[in-house]
Amino acid sequence: MAYNAVEMADWQISEAAEKNMPLPDEWRDKLGLEKDEMLPMGRLGKLDFLKIINRLKDKPDGKYIEVTAITPTPLGEGKSTTSCGLMEGLGKRGLNVGGALRQPSGGPTMNVKGTAAGGGNSLLIPMTEFSLGLTGDINDIMNAHNLAMVALTARMQHERNYNDEQLDRLTGMPRLNIDPTRVEMGWIIDFCAQALRNIVIGLGGRMDGFTMQSKFGIAVGSECMAILSVIRDLADLKERLNNITVAFDKSGKPVTTGDLEVGNAMTAFMRQTINPTMMCTAEYNPCLVHAGPFANIAVGQSSIIADRVGLKLFDYHVTESGFGADIGFEKFWNVKSRFSGLKPHVSVLTTTIRALKMHGGGPTVVTGKALPDAYTKENLEWVEKG
Repeated sequence: MAYNAVEMADWQISEAAEKNMPLPDEWRDKLGLEKDEMLPMGRLGKLDFLKIINRLKDKPDGKYIEVTAITPTPLGEGKSTTSCGLMEGLGKRGLNVGGALRQPSGGPTMNVKGTAAGGGNSLLIPMTEFSLGLTGDINDIMNAHNLAMVALTARMQHERNYNDEQLDRLTGMPRLNIDPTRVEMGWIIDFCAQALRNIVIGLGGRMDGFTMQSKFGIAVGSECMAILSVIRDLADLKERLNNITVAFDKSGKPVTTGDLEVGNAMTAFMRQTINPTMMCTAEYNPCLVHAGPFANIAVGQSSIIADRVGLKLFDYHVTESGFGADIGFEKFWNVKSRFSGLKPHVSVLTTTIRALKMHGGGPTVVTGKALPDAYTKENLEWVEKG
């Protein structure tokens, strides 16, 4: 049913729609899944993508619909809203439709931008779970990433404390000669924590780590998240997680997670992360949520895995590239499509009068501040210039 989006806040619409939201067992029946292809996690569930892909490998793919946008205002211009609306509209026509969207980061969600669940009746539900960690993928990525940092800093401590003979006897590992001034990796947390952007670690004694400057970044900025969005299977994940450059040695050669012998353990942390989470729109159209890398520092796409599954399950599969077309759509074509081998049948360009006005000379739009009055009044000149 449609809700009054003028009188109801998004969370109220989500709360009302959730009363009849299909549960994992119902989704399994609706989508024709085998019993072991749906992995229930409370009132949500993950799809065992390898089992689904293998079972449906001979089934033709559905139509591939990509959603992008013109360069947005800082408030965002509604790609997720458009994506959910397309799913709902095609669903109203009786078509077998679904989609794939990115998981939002806790940083923007807890900052001024808010979540990325769409809006009004064109909404992804359950909104609270979607906004607050979902089924744990970002937490798994934080554990995998920070484990690499633990391995790196521990290795630097041991190489400082022990000579080659002691190092070999105690750890069985060769000396890597890591250059403390060329450590590329930092720690991650899923918040915008400015106070942690530049820190000093390893204070204390010789058994308290290696004293050096370090840093925290936001979780979705991790290379592990970027990797999740482009992998094809678990073996691909394992290979890529063993090839992350974490530092350089004193001769200038890269030091990788494989050199630290930590990549396989990182893969273990992400063993379930490779499976997309099943959600739906406020009108109960299925939507897979998987991966959430930013487009300004990474690929900015939901996962290839989610698209591969969606194209097998749905006759029409809607996917979204993050940020504006100048960065998200560009990376969709030049990175994601090249890795996946998939090409969309159509692209939808999300455009708003607000964004056109801003690009045409309107006043600056600032997140957290009221929209200038000029954006609520007619100005055809700004629209035309935009």
